[in-house]
Amino acid sequence: MDSNNKTRQLEEVEALSSIYGEDWVTESEACYSIKVKDIKREILLSVTMTPDYPSQSPPQYELSAPWMDRKAKQILHQTLDAVYLDNIGETVIYQWVEAIRECLVNMKTPSPEPETELELPESIDRLKLSIECPAITHGAVLTDRKSNFQGHAAEVHSIEEVNAVLEKLKENKKIMNATHNMYAYRIERTKNGHTTFLQDCDDDGEAHAGGRMLHLLQILDQKNTLVVVSRWYGGIQLGPDRFRHINNATRQVIEQAGLLKKK
Repeated sequence: MDSNNKTRQLEEVEALSSIYGEDWVTESEACYSIKVKDIKREILLSVTMTPDYPSQSPPQYELSAPWMDRKAKQILHQTLDAVYLDNIGETVIYQWVEAIRECLVNMKTPSPEPETELELPESIDRLKLSIECPAITHGAVLTDRKSNFQGHAAEVHSIEEVNAVLEKLKENKKIMNATHNMYAYRIERTKNGHTTFLQDCDDDGEAHAGGRMLHLLQILDQKNTLVVVSRWYGGIQLGPDRFRHINNATRQVIEQAGLLKKK
């Protein structure tokens, strides 16, 4: 590690510890966390100071806020990325914490009534269209440093079936409250003798995870397959290992569901 980076990291940790007191927690060497909270909600920011930080790269970070919806998480990630781009070469963790705090202040908690009004038409539409939710296979839970990963897979032949599976999974409170629910799907379509694939993915706040899952489906040449991986963050950053667990959970549940294409 560059000695200047090391000195600046030590100075930043000392300053953050002084500013935030007991809220600033040392998890392990170069790994720290802080809970940013208001009266009812909190967001856990976990950071790992890499050897190149701050001179050449930002620290690695993860956000844990199960109560936030997907759109809010994406906006918060974009906000933190923008803060770094405005401060390249400088320490940014204090700015990140305060940006998260500002997001909490400006964020309105959805009222129960609109949620009920939004959910009701979805269930009616599913009945009206007579879309049956495909069978869902739930994989084994993989655990590493208090983080849990679980895959869910289903055979799907339309976007409507994809949405039906995602809605069905949301009915499970444990899955609904996962830190991330990443998914990817590939649906084969044949028309006039030509085969195409309808495919998409979603990171749900775990940057690049959905894309990696979709890439794995492509490598395996999967057809008519939807896979969802739920992650419950345990407070300790896993770095690149998290992608290995996500891929393992993806392949494992596809095979368990009997959908793994035989080579």
